[in-house]
Amino acid sequence: MTRQGLPRRPGGPPWPPVDGADAGTAEVAHATTRADGPTGAGTAGGAAAPGGVRQGLPRVARSTTAGATAEPGAAFAQTAPAAAPAAAVGTPLRRGLPRTAGGAPWPPAGVVPPGREPSVPVAPDDRPAEPPPTPEPVAPPVAAAPRRRRLPAWAGRTGIAAAVAAVVLGLLVLAARWWVGTDAGQGFLATYPGTAPLPDDAPVGIPAWLAWQHFFNVFLLVLVVRTGWQVRLQRRPAASWAPRADPGARIGLMAWAHQALDVLWVANGAVYIVLLFVTGQWVRVVPTSWTVVPEALSAGLQYLSLQWPTEDGWVHYNGLQQLAYFVTVFVAAPLAILSGVRMSVYWRSRPAADRLVPIGLARRVHFPVMLYFVAFVVLHVALVLATGARRNLDHMFGARDDGSWVGLVLFLVSVVVIAGAAAAMRPVVVAPVARRFGTVSGR
Repeated sequence: MTRQGLPRRPGGPPWPPVDGADAGTAEVAHATTRADGPTGAGTAGGAAAPGGVRQGLPRVARSTTAGATAEPGAAFAQTAPAAAPAAAVGTPLRRGLPRTAGGAPWPPAGVVPPGREPSVPVAPDDRPAEPPPTPEPVAPPVAAAPRRRRLPAWAGRTGIAAAVAAVVLGLLVLAARWWVGTDAGQGFLATYPGTAPLPDDAPVGIPAWLAWQHFFNVFLLVLVVRTGWQVRLQRRPAASWAPRADPGARIGLMAWAHQALDVLWVANGAVYIVLLFVTGQWVRVVPTSWTVVPEALSAGLQYLSLQWPTEDGWVHYNGLQQLAYFVTVFVAAPLAILSGVRMSVYWRSRPAADRLVPIGLARRVHFPVMLYFVAFVVLHVALVLATGARRNLDHMFGARDDGSWVGLVLFLVSVVVIAGAAAAMRPVVVAPVARRFGTVSGR
């Protein structure tokens, strides 16, 4: 006797039935899924399920014979298309215990439950298998060449300008040597030997104060150019400075250093001008006759032809030196001072004064004047060393004309001092000094 379990639907009898007589009804009842309401649904053949139970699909496909009666479990079989027996596809379907007492093993022979459909075998392909594709040879990775560090744009422009200047200078040297060798050139040099005209009472020699002024002027000028170039190149100041009386008037720390050095340079220049006129040394740098123009041209031709003019700086300068010193002291320096003051923190904005000296004009003047000073110093030092270094340095730094080495030693010491001071123009060194005159703050 089969053991009964829980009913298959609410309120129904225990499953399976006690007598197991109605195997077909039991199969149909077993194939039902769930109660779906009081009305139920029709079976695949259109008959209502007993007790209002909704019938599912048949367990096996209906017979193809007309009028044939569906086998038990037909409702389950309609969920899938008709399939061949398991033995037909080479994979026998495992059968289990019977679903009813005394019945056949389940599932019936030839019935394939949903999800267990056997795969249709594929006829073997008699074509030979294609060999796998040969991988293309991969080139070994090539190490990337290190990127070259690009020079800034201004360096390229400077190099091009220097090359052009060298070519032009070479052409001028060739032209000067040719012209000096002609009769016209020889006659011009005989009439104007290049010596600057001086009054009869012009002082002779270079006093000690002038030698010291020369050192201070070079020292401050190098630092002014150094800090001015730093201000021009920097994009964001490392720190700022502001006067205590006006905290809103802030400027960069190196801009303050530049302006402070400008004040010292102007003060040194003022002392130089006063002593120059007091001692009568002004006649050595201020032209007193228009003949200085052809004399300067003659001296320039002699320099270009590499036939140095006869000089005695202890007594007088040549015409080119006198004009160069006059332009530097009485033209370039005032332009640098006026344009610098207009751009500095000391210029208080006033409409009338701003219209008189526009800020744009001051900027267009200040930088070219700085370039002039750089060119003057470079050319001046080169000619001093090329036309008798020991004697010239003895005049300029030693204030003597006895052929000693004092001037050369003092010059070398001054070069070390100036180079060290220029290297020290950094925010970490400038900041403690700037704090004594205002407020220093980082940005």
